[in-house]
Amino acid sequence: MGEPPLGALAGIRVLDLGNFMAGPMAATWLGDFGAEVIKVEHPRGDGVRHWGQTKNGDPLYWKMLSRNKRCITLNLSKPEGQKLLRDLAAKSDVLVENFTPGTMSRWNVGYEQLSKVNPRLVMLSISAYGQSGPYSLRPGFGTLAEAMSGFAYINGQADGPPTLPSFGLADGIAGLNGAFGVLVALRHRDAHGVGQHIDAALYEPLLTVLGPQVIEYDQLGIVQDRLGSRLPFSAPRNVYKTKDGQWLSMSSSAQSVFERTMHAIGKPHLIQDERFLDNRKRGANVEALDKEIAAWCSQHTMEQAMQILVKHEAAAAPVYSVADVVSDAHFTMRGSVVAVNDANLGPVKMQAPFPRLSKTPGKIRSTGPKLGEHNREVYGALLELGETELERLASQGII
Repeated sequence: MGEPPLGALAGIRVLDLGNFMAGPMAATWLGDFGAEVIKVEHPRGDGVRHWGQTKNGDPLYWKMLSRNKRCITLNLSKPEGQKLLRDLAAKSDVLVENFTPGTMSRWNVGYEQLSKVNPRLVMLSISAYGQSGPYSLRPGFGTLAEAMSGFAYINGQADGPPTLPSFGLADGIAGLNGAFGVLVALRHRDAHGVGQHIDAALYEPLLTVLGPQVIEYDQLGIVQDRLGSRLPFSAPRNVYKTKDGQWLSMSSSAQSVFERTMHAIGKPHLIQDERFLDNRKRGANVEALDKEIAAWCSQHTMEQAMQILVKHEAAAAPVYSVADVVSDAHFTMRGSVVAVNDANLGPVKMQAPFPRLSKTPGKIRSTGPKLGEHNREVYGALLELGETELERLASQGII
C-alpha cells in the first residue's frame, strides 16, 4: 500500500465510516498527524461530496475534509459487506462512525461484534444525543446541538433572535473532542491491551466550552442572555467601526491590558474612574465604556488605530474575511494556510494541520480522493482480494 505515513500517529490504522462532518473531522485530525485513514463510503458516496462549492465538478469541501485519506466503497446493508468490514476491523486500530445509535449493531458491526474479532479496537461513535437517553434514537445534525446546548440562545444581538453559526461549529468541536477521546483510549490500550467504545454526543463538548453557565445557573439562578459581541464577565470586549468603515475587535480581559488600552485611546483618567475599576464594574457600565472606545475608533482608520494600539500593547485585531486571512503576512509566514497539489485542480490552498509539533508536525499528504479510488489497493493489500473477486463485489453492489 505504498510507504507508510510519517507522523506521531504512524502505524495507527483508522476506518472512517463517518458521514457529513463530525465523524470525518475526527478522522481528519488523526490523519493529519500520520494515522493511516481509510475512508469507507457507501457506493453512492458521502453526503459531503454534495456540499458547498465545486470547481470543474470537484467538491472543494470534500478536498479539505477528506485529505490524507484512502477511499473505498462498501455497502453495509448487505451481509457480505458487513463481513468485509469485520475483516477490515480485525486489522485496524480505530473505527469512527456517526450513524444513529443502533444502526451499526443492526448491521452486525456494532462494538459488541467488532470487539470480538479485535479486542484492541477503539471505536468512536458520534451521534446527536449520544448512545443513551430518551433522545438517543432521534436523528440529528450539529444544528440541533448548537440549539440545545444553549449556544444559539446566547448568540446574537440582544434585541434579535437566537442565532445559529454559519458553519459547522458543533460538528467541528465534536470531531476534535472525538479525536482526543481516541487518543485517550489508545493510551489506555497501550497500557492495558484492550480497546473500548467511545460514546460522543454532538452537544456535549459544545456545552462544556460554553463555560460557567451551568454552575452560575445552579448556584445563582442566572440565565445568560444574548449580548452581541460582548462577554458577561469581561469588558471591554466588542467590535468597533473605524473611520474607513472597517471593523476592529478589542478585548481587555486582564486589568493591565485595560489600562494600556485606555492610554492608547487617550483616556488614561478612565482607569481610576469608579465605574471602570475592575471587570465586574466595567461589565455593569459597559455601555458608557463602549461609547468612549467607539468614539475613538470612529476618528481613526483601521491602519491608524492598529498602529496606536499595537504601540501601546493593547489587545486588538481587525475583523478578517477569508480573503484577508490568505493574504495576511503573519498567517503566510507561519504557514497557517498551505498549498497542496490536487490531481485534478493543481495547487489548492487549505488550512494547515494544527497544532504544531516540534518533532512530528502534521502534514497534508493528499487531498480528498475520488469515490472508491483505493478499492483495489486496500482490499487487495489488507484482505488479499483479487481482481475477479473485486469485480464480482462491484457488480453486486457490495463495493
